[in-house]
Formats: sequence, structure tokens, C-alpha cells
Amino acid sequence: MKIYIKYMVSIRCKMVVKSILKKLGLHFIVVDLGEVEIMETLTAEQHGQLAIALHEAGLELMDDKRAVLIEKIKNVIIEMVHYSDEMIKINFSDFLSKKLNHDYTYLANLFSEVQGTTIEHFIISHKVERIKELIIYDELNITEIAWKLNYSSVAHLSNQFKKVTGLSPSHFKQLKVKRRNPIEDVGNE
Repeated sequence: MKIYIKYMVSIRCKMVVKSILKKLGLHFIVVDLGEVEIMETLTAEQHGQLAIALHEAGLELMDDKRAVLIEKIKNVIIEMVHYSDEMIKINFSDFLSKKLNHDYTYLANLFSEVQGTTIEHFIISHKVERIKELIIYDELNITEIAWKLNYSSVAHLSNQFKKVTGLSPSHFKQLKVKRRNPIEDVGNE
């Protein structure tokens, strides 16, 4: 049985969900961002217990098909931007369409309607947050970061970064206190 979980955006969230499932005596096959497959079919009582345990951990069980699809879109973006070593080299709309088995126009319209922002803006917000993270780690220079995140040029990265943060990447690097946002808050302003 598949279960969909809102706000499940990190490896730590996956660990928390696995722990909750074990405590409830449920056996999981796969635990991915926003999606869990368990061996059992949940009873109403188990569903309620799981919903409460997830809520206490800051997560939410989802039953609405539209909400599930929105979370899938977010999780594909988060996985691609934050956890993939290589950005996809094909058109993102084609990638998302194939990955979620829906027409991109439908996905984009649904996302905009429910989230109040576009998929493109959500991606840009996450890419800028990832740039901040990579600048703070100080292992890559701006050119390498631009390449890693599939920007056409350093200028394109810098312009997008400045448009979102109000700072150039080099100015951000010089700040004493670097402000980053939790992944679950990015793109939801």
C-alpha cells in the first residue's frame, strides 16, 4: 500500500518516518521523499495512529489526490536540486512530465493554482538555496557551482541569485552571518 506524506523533504524526515512505521509495527518496502510503500493495508485505527505520530513529527498524512500530486512535484524538484549530484540535462518540463506521468501544462496549472507560484519560481528558489549552501561549504567556486546546477553561465547564476536575494554571490560569501532557509520553507513564501 502506498502512503503519501506532506513536508517529507529530507533524509532526516525519511529516518523519522521509518522509526514511526517500526513503532507502529508496520513493515515498509520503500521510504522515499513524500512517499512510502508498506506491506500492510492500513486499518482505520492504524491510519489514525500514523496520522497522529506523523503530525507530532511535523509531517502530515495526505489523502487528497491533488495534494499528493503537488507534493510529488515538489519532491522531484527537491531531489533534483538538493540531492542529485548532476542536474538533469534535458528540458525540466519533459523530465517532470515523464517522471509523474502527466502533461506538463496540467502539472504547471495545478501547481500554480494550489501553491500561488509557478513551478519555475519554485525551482529557482530551491536552486538559489542550493547555491547558498554550496557557497557556505566553500568547496566549489562560482563557476563550478554554475556548472553543477546546470546554469548556462556564471552571469545567469549571478543575475538569478541577485534577483532572489538582493545580493551577488560574492557579496553573500563575504557576509559574516549567512542566512539559509530550511528546505521545507523554500518556495513557500
